[in-house]
Amino acid sequence: MSGRHVALPMYLGAPQAVQSLWSVLREALVCKGLQPLPDAISWPQDLHAHWRAPDLLLSQTCGYPFTHALQGQVQLLGCFRYVAPGCEGIHCRSVLIARKESAHLALEDFRDQRVAFNSTDSQSGYNALRALIAPLARQGRFFSQALATGGHRLSVQAVRDGRADLAAIDCVTWALLQTHDLPATEGLCAIGHSAPYPGLPLITSLHTPPEQVQALRHCLQGLVIAPAAAQALGQLRIAGFETPDLAVYQRCLEMEMSAIACGYPQLT
Repeated sequence: MSGRHVALPMYLGAPQAVQSLWSVLREALVCKGLQPLPDAISWPQDLHAHWRAPDLLLSQTCGYPFTHALQGQVQLLGCFRYVAPGCEGIHCRSVLIARKESAHLALEDFRDQRVAFNSTDSQSGYNALRALIAPLARQGRFFSQALATGGHRLSVQAVRDGRADLAAIDCVTWALLQTHDLPATEGLCAIGHSAPYPGLPLITSLHTPPEQVQALRHCLQGLVIAPAAAQALGQLRIAGFETPDLAVYQRCLEMEMSAIACGYPQLT
């Protein structure tokens, strides 16, 4: 069966758990009259095109695209609450990772070293780190090199391989890697955290009618307490669902503006 676009693409470490979660949610949505719906959740390659799809029913984005490229183009459904070191309610932090031989270093000690980041439109990998580094920068610079990797897992690999010395990884991704792919984190350690920011927004198309938005929120509230979803929820570290006010995500803009005010508009 085909239907509207559905994806939860931001945490890729446990795809079977994501599919199991969708299966439970799909059944609840069908009971609410939302159909046709896809049997399998999708894994879009072009996330920005996916997020902007007029028939998007449910997806998960990052706070930075949500407040920038997607501003006014999607509706906020809510946000999952995760259980991981660095999480506080729906808020989370970025874990600053380095090789274990650097475990004794403070953030200031990484001056003139190399940083890896997933993308410039990442709240956890770029924006939060930029805000943290900005007060330490001199004439707009701190690192000797900034390496764009294309993904958190690739940033982790770059630090492990010695191509970079530091990276900021969102705390849920870091916890999932330690749970589902421990070898990927071997030889690495956390040397600090960023300031907190709101977690990944769950979104739907602007074209989704109000009654369907209400049904989605109701079913997401039920999903996080559904016995049939308990195992998948545990594997994904999801502990709850909240519907925060849109203004909560102003925090992402504040982090950006604080870095710019310090004369540090880009991670360098």
